[in-house]
Amino acid sequence: MEDHPMQRIGIIGVGEIGKAVVEGLRGEGGAAPEIFLSPRSVRVAAELSERFEGVQVCADNQEVVDRADLVIIAMRRQDHREALGGLKVGDDKTVVSLMAGVAIDDLRRTLATGAPIVRAIPLPAVRERRSVTVTCPSHPAVDALFTQLGGALSVADEDAFNVFSALTGTFTAHYAYLGTLTSWAAGHGISPDVADRYVRGLFKNVGRALNDESRTLDQLAADHETPKGNNERIRTTWFDQPNAAALATALDGLLADLR
Repeated sequence: MEDHPMQRIGIIGVGEIGKAVVEGLRGEGGAAPEIFLSPRSVRVAAELSERFEGVQVCADNQEVVDRADLVIIAMRRQDHREALGGLKVGDDKTVVSLMAGVAIDDLRRTLATGAPIVRAIPLPAVRERRSVTVTCPSHPAVDALFTQLGGALSVADEDAFNVFSALTGTFTAHYAYLGTLTSWAAGHGISPDVADRYVRGLFKNVGRALNDESRTLDQLAADHETPKGNNERIRTTWFDQPNAAALATALDGLLADLR
């Protein structure tokens, strides 16, 4: 694959993910591209430009596009038409859209450009360069960028891409599940701080076990259970077939909206 390490990068919409991309690219102090930020999230953008050399806040979105080779659009999908309509994006640019549920053809109409448009789903862990980012379609400069941030997984079509996009929607439900466990323990007289620390420790170990890719997820579950033991009891009485089906139905609904 051709390497594109020093393309100038523009980011329109500097929220949590835009910030994580900047931190991932600049955090190790190595050679990194110049980064141009839109002014909308002015406090976050100013803080990043103060922290990192080579990161600048632009006057407006058009200046971001003009100064960058690769333009990352990281805004909320409900804002994109208003914010991006009227931008002039030359065909020599590369556009990376992080907006869930906005098809490439839809964004191309909004931008009225012949530039390559690639969709991507970076997760907050790109700031530590340890998150694999799904991209669609494969593009050498974009895949090189996300390889630098932990890895790129290219899929050929938007239907497959949307399945991965739906999976990322399960993230905060996992945190809320842990919060529910902590609250339950607190309701039984455990100090909330102690319950929180214990639940975090339990699930950090789950995260470490996931690094063992020699075992399937079903095998990992089986290996952590004893017949008629505590784990089997909760899995079969709470995370039963109707509960699993409800999760699948929720994901199907999200996928339909993303399409």
